[in-house]
Amino acid sequence: MHVITCTLCEAICGITVEVRDGVVASVRGDADDPFSRGHICPKAVALKDVHEDPDRLRRPMIREGTRWRETTWAHALDEVSRRIGAVQRAHGRDAVAVYLGNPTVHSLGAMLFTQGFVRGLRTRQRYSATSVDQLPHMVAAYHMFGHQLLLPVPDIDRTDHLLVFGANPAVSNGSLMTAPDVSRRMKAIRARGGRLVVVDPRRTETARLADRHHFIRPGADAFVLLAMLRVLFEDGTVRLGTCEAFTEGLARVREAVAAFPPERVAPLAGVDAGTIRRLAREFAAADRAVCYGRVGVSTQAFGTLACWLVNVLNVVTGRLDAVGGAMFPRPAADLIGGRFAGRGSVGKWRSRVRGLPAFGSELPVAVLAEEIDTPGPGQVRALVTHAGNPVLSTPNGARLDRALAGLEFMASIDIYLNETTRHAHVILPPTFALERDHYDLAFHGLAIRNTAKFSPAVFPRPAGARHDWEILNDLTWRLGGGPWTARLRARALAALRATLGPRRLLDYMLRAGPYGAGLRPFGGGLTLARLARSVHGIDLGPLEPCLPDRLHTPDRRIRLAPEPMLADLTRLEALAKRAPLRDGSLSLIGRRDLRSNNSWMHNSARLVKGRRRCTLLMHPSDAAARGLSDGDPVRVRSRVGAVEVELQLTEDIAPGVVSLPHGWGHARPGTRLAIASAHPGASINDLTDDACVDAASGNAAFSGVAVWVERQGDPTAAAPGVGPILASSRRTV
Repeated sequence: MHVITCTLCEAICGITVEVRDGVVASVRGDADDPFSRGHICPKAVALKDVHEDPDRLRRPMIREGTRWRETTWAHALDEVSRRIGAVQRAHGRDAVAVYLGNPTVHSLGAMLFTQGFVRGLRTRQRYSATSVDQLPHMVAAYHMFGHQLLLPVPDIDRTDHLLVFGANPAVSNGSLMTAPDVSRRMKAIRARGGRLVVVDPRRTETARLADRHHFIRPGADAFVLLAMLRVLFEDGTVRLGTCEAFTEGLARVREAVAAFPPERVAPLAGVDAGTIRRLAREFAAADRAVCYGRVGVSTQAFGTLACWLVNVLNVVTGRLDAVGGAMFPRPAADLIGGRFAGRGSVGKWRSRVRGLPAFGSELPVAVLAEEIDTPGPGQVRALVTHAGNPVLSTPNGARLDRALAGLEFMASIDIYLNETTRHAHVILPPTFALERDHYDLAFHGLAIRNTAKFSPAVFPRPAGARHDWEILNDLTWRLGGGPWTARLRARALAALRATLGPRRLLDYMLRAGPYGAGLRPFGGGLTLARLARSVHGIDLGPLEPCLPDRLHTPDRRIRLAPEPMLADLTRLEALAKRAPLRDGSLSLIGRRDLRSNNSWMHNSARLVKGRRRCTLLMHPSDAAARGLSDGDPVRVRSRVGAVEVELQLTEDIAPGVVSLPHGWGHARPGTRLAIASAHPGASINDLTDDACVDAASGNAAFSGVAVWVERQGDPTAAAPGVGPILASSRRTV
């Protein structure tokens, strides 16, 4: 029996894996795990499916025309370094781009070795899934707390009032709030006399657990939060608590919110003024309360504003750094305190075509396609992807699909031949989760309780296979370019990292962390050896107040009113004065299914079986106005494209809004995903618009894209116009 951590989502549930005759016989929840206590979700069994998947690549692959053949590691690695080197010598170092996908964060080796690889490329064309997800949270944290990873998480086990904007933790298992068995934890809030309130355009699985749910127009969260703050200042219930001694900017916040009374905001947000006042007053009156916003808040035109305002609401009600409020974990391997991750930066460079700023040395992935398909100096001509499928996960995926086909060279470090990697010339497949050691560097730093757990590999590495960190390190060695001194330094660091490997690097991080033994060989404190002996993991205690010590602003003070946030209110104010368009369009939002974690989970038969999950949700009144019925095949169009999908009518979605899940769209030719291809669905990112971003961060604005829906084959359908409700704000200039 092997005791490990599930690596398929953020919940980091403890599991036991039974192996018989070299095959996974069972995957069960670990009842002795101090964090998850036996809980697992339906995805955990997919570890067996992916491990045994006949479609999973196990040898390096080289494409010759439309055909693929296996090759040796030496040949594949040499080919990648040769082709990338040739592109950079001919066109400059920024002619090569790199994209890091979501599964990167679920691998200890990748987390420790990708940055060395990216630095070795010496390119400014750096991208990741961050800018289609949580980037606005990071930008707000950088401006307010001084570090991009100082992300407050709800202390839900001790709160009396959880107010949720645009999040569905019952399905996401948390998300920037690592909380296994989160549904039970939310039910426990109500069981102890507390309250759960959800504000969302859809009555989600989380909303069904709540005391109250309020519909809101997609992209209007900032309006409601501003109005709530206005109410608190009017009522005189602003109390900063312990943060008052090291917080600045309260007067500027009071001045900024004055222009947004509930009566003005209500018609813009679709939430009546009385409800807004009630939301504010109940939140302020609760003994222990916390506001939490997630994907629906961050992936919209005003995502950074909304994330900032969630933090402001927690600060001005005394909930930040308070028990039962929004708190900061102290992980055993501390990326922040140990300075293993940079604090962030804004605008060190800008994208070539649109001029969007980089954050944390990454450009918004919404500009990747235009950087590839727009000719001129600095044009991207080669791409390296790691564990990502941006054709299905980034806005206007069809445009990126076409752009990738025109690259001079592309290499992918990936276990699948998918909708993105089919364009690669070389695929380098690493081992999978059960074949490598693991420690969650990211998610212990976002957890609702301080815990630590090391998971040794269940299976030995197969003969001839390589771990992701070995692939990355080998490429770093081969690609070291520039002056001979830089080349020598890059190779020396690669050699050192290869010698140390993930285990020794992790041991150093644990020793250097807040519970660590330091460099004392026989001293007390945490080391990897001691952690490994606690096979079920270690409970390091509840979250504790840690401010101002943990702040990274120069004077260790909270910046409650950062200038970039105040400046972006001008853009919101301009929208508030603009009359809504009446063009028959609907506002598109995404959604997630408990059995699905992005596109790569769809090749597991047990996770895609049963009812069809890739359907378009629509309110019955909107369907009646268009002459549509439940189950109809419909065509959904946006400015950038169209998809065909089955209609599902429900009163669980607000009128004027439709919802399509993300991660689907497996009908493209040239992939090797037998099960996913048999359940193709439609990609929401064939509808989302790469021209629509949150101007304050560059994050993709998925929520609220303008779409038109008609029965398939309707000859009277008009061409798409300019979007609905809040769409006019999302085009950047």
